[in-house]
Amino acid sequence: MNWDDIRVFLAVARSGQILAAARRLGINHATAARRITSLETALGAQLVVRRTNGCGLTGEGEAFLAHAERMEAEMLAAQANLGRTDSAISGTVRIGAPDGFGVSFLAPRLGALIARHPDLRLQLVPVPRSFSLPQREADIAITVERPAEGRLVARKLVDYSLSLYASRSYLAEHGSPESAEDLKQHRLISYVEDLIFSPSLQFTREILRNWTAQFEISSATGQTEAVRSGAGIAVLHDYIAGLDPELVRVLPEHCISRSYYMVYHESARDLARVRTVADHISAVAQDHKAHFFPDRT
Repeated sequence: MNWDDIRVFLAVARSGQILAAARRLGINHATAARRITSLETALGAQLVVRRTNGCGLTGEGEAFLAHAERMEAEMLAAQANLGRTDSAISGTVRIGAPDGFGVSFLAPRLGALIARHPDLRLQLVPVPRSFSLPQREADIAITVERPAEGRLVARKLVDYSLSLYASRSYLAEHGSPESAEDLKQHRLISYVEDLIFSPSLQFTREILRNWTAQFEISSATGQTEAVRSGAGIAVLHDYIAGLDPELVRVLPEHCISRSYYMVYHESARDLARVRTVADHISAVAQDHKAHFFPDRT
């Protein structure tokens, strides 16, 4: 078997499309398709079902995927043990992050890293969801919980706080609540209940047990924009909402604390490009530590 064929197979399995896999690997569609065919010929089995709207794995493909991922992990480990760890700081690193942290904090602070390493390519995916590191959906993931299992390296990045906010226009029209019970008389905003990807994001219950939202948005940045428009009251990140002069913190005694963690697969531990990006994220988070938890300053 050819290792390049296996790399293409892994990319196709993870993206569900030959074209998307080819783009990520920097090859053309025809080459990617030929490599899949070459691998299937070598194994004597069909691995991929080609459809007009993408690709799926056959039963044999699912079985081989587990072997291919172990081979990938061993290859990365072998490169690290032999000292071939991307010393030039080049290649692609994909970062998965919650949208609040990814858009409002991380995106403006990655340009300096690219400027220092012009051969480094960063892919930031700031969406409200969890990422599978074993399946290489991301090289580095920012999470709101420390992973409890898996061959993962995790470190606490920074603590952060959240508070209740409303816009000045909303408060001028509806008044400010004086207690958590008063929130029942106000328009409330929160996450879409069945799309919450982590139990730690169910923080409204810490303020009001029967919090009932009239407006649900599955995005932290979306909630911030809704509050800014005067749509209602929501629990927002202090490091985002606290900097907006149009937003007012209400019931400040109700302050919620959470933590961000940075996680990557242990097979990438010694890859210089991953280590460099991880160290940069850790450094900028620590430099702005007070920004994340203003009540501690």
